[in-house]
Amino acid sequence: MTAQPSEYHRRVAAQKRTAIIEAATKLFLDSGYDGTSLARIAEEAGVSRATLFKQFTTKAALFEAIVTEHWKVDDEEAPLPEPGNLRAGLEVLGRRYVALLTQPGMAALHRIVIAEVPRFPELGATQFKLGKMPYFESVRRYLAAENAAGTAVLDDAEMAATQFLGMISNYVFWPRMLLARWEPDDASVMNAVDQAVQTMLARYGAPGLAAPETPE
Repeated sequence: MTAQPSEYHRRVAAQKRTAIIEAATKLFLDSGYDGTSLARIAEEAGVSRATLFKQFTTKAALFEAIVTEHWKVDDEEAPLPEPGNLRAGLEVLGRRYVALLTQPGMAALHRIVIAEVPRFPELGATQFKLGKMPYFESVRRYLAAENAAGTAVLDDAEMAATQFLGMISNYVFWPRMLLARWEPDDASVMNAVDQAVQTMLARYGAPGLAAPETPE
């Protein structure tokens, strides 16, 4: 019978995994994916090569872990909003998307992919499949559910999800890829989400949903 690892050992393993992912992200950005060895990542992370290879046998596996870690929603148990209130559901999903896009390291991850995808197209495929698509799919499913509930009127939930997330990322995220000091304040970010929600309500909301809420 194999003994189960203690809470202490699980915590140490998680800490080492985090250190490895952070070191790999930094080195991939500084030296390129091809120019960074697993041995160098182990040295930067302050772990033994055996420890690194135990968790990640290849650079591809390590990159997949980086993508998954960066696109992980903080509250993995958070369900999709229940259909029936399109405004409230979009506000929740919009704020979750902001939290993903503005977390430390997300811009660096995209820069790695953009720099390396001509030589390593699999990096782009990994970023798309394991990173962007799971959240995109959750928004698409939500919009399809609102359509089925009669609170949204749309023929193409995929296109609607593309429009909603694009409105948010075009303000919150993509400028920082070119502008080193792009750090809009919280009020401006929330306004971008609110404006995206209003646009979606105007375009896809069932009759009576597009007008702004008025206080009682």
